[in-house]
Amino acid sequence: MTILDGKQTSSDIKTEIAEAVIKIKKEGKKTPHLAAVLVGTDGASMTYVGAKVKACNLVGFESTLVDLPKETTEEKILQIIEDLNNNVNIDGFIVQLPLPKHIDENKVLMAIHPDKDVDGFHPTNVGKMALELPTFLPATPYGIMELLERYNVETSGKNVVVIGRSHIVGRPMSILLSQKRKAGNATVTLTHSRTNNLKEITQQADIIVAALGIAEFLTGDMVKQGVTIIDVGITRVKDDSKKNGFRLAGDVHFESVSKKAEFITPVPGGVGPMTIAMLLKNTLLASNRKS
Repeated sequence: MTILDGKQTSSDIKTEIAEAVIKIKKEGKKTPHLAAVLVGTDGASMTYVGAKVKACNLVGFESTLVDLPKETTEEKILQIIEDLNNNVNIDGFIVQLPLPKHIDENKVLMAIHPDKDVDGFHPTNVGKMALELPTFLPATPYGIMELLERYNVETSGKNVVVIGRSHIVGRPMSILLSQKRKAGNATVTLTHSRTNNLKEITQQADIIVAALGIAEFLTGDMVKQGVTIIDVGITRVKDDSKKNGFRLAGDVHFESVSKKAEFITPVPGGVGPMTIAMLLKNTLLASNRKS
C-alpha cells in the first residue's frame, strides 16, 4: 500500500511556486497577489483563511485579508467584490464559504469576475472546465488530479466511482477524470444519496473518490483488492481518549479499507493540504495571464 501524501506533495508544489515567484521578481514583474474575504468568526473558516495567508507568505505572494463582521450586509460585500474585481494589483481572490445566512452565496460567487475566480466556482470557469478549455480548476479536484499524476496512479480505462455530487468536489471530479488528460480517460460513475445498490457499485471500482461528508462511511467490505482511495471528507468524531475530546476522520474507514488499497489518502494530510497548494497555483496562473 502507498500513502498518497498530500502534505509532502503540497510542500513540493509550494517550493516550485516559490521558485517561479523568485524568477518573476528578478524579471521586474509584479508579485502575484491573492486576496481573501472573510465574513464573520466561524472557527473553521478563520483557520482556513489563516492557512491561506500563511501559504502566500511562504511562497512570496502578496496577500490581502478583508475581514468583515458577521452582520455585514450583502450590498456591502458585493461592493467589496466589485472593488476587488477592479483592483489591478490583485490577481485573484476568494470569498470564504460558508457565508452568514442573510447573504446569498450564489449572488456573491456570481459577482466575482471569472478572471479573478481562483477558486474556480464561477459558471464561466466551470463551463470552460467541462469543455476542456484553459481555466481555473476548482482547487480540491485540481489537487486530487495533481496527486494522481504525481504518484503515477493509472486512470486510463479504469472504473472510477465518485461518491457525492457537490459542485465543489464530486461533480467536477466526475468531469475531470473522464476527460482526455494525464489523470483522466476513466469511465466514471457519479453516485449520491439516492443511488441504489451503492455497495455493489463501489465493489467494482478501481478508484473511489469519497466526498459525501459522512465519517467513515466507506468500509472495507465495500471495496475490492487493489483499489485506489481518495478520501475528501474531514469530520470531527468524538473520542474521549484524545486530549481535546475528538479525532479527525475522513469519509473512509481507514483501518479496514487500507488493508485492501494499493493507494490511499490519509486524513488529515491527504487531500486537504493540496487544496491550498492548488489555490496558489491558480493565483500564479492568474498573475502570468496578465504579465
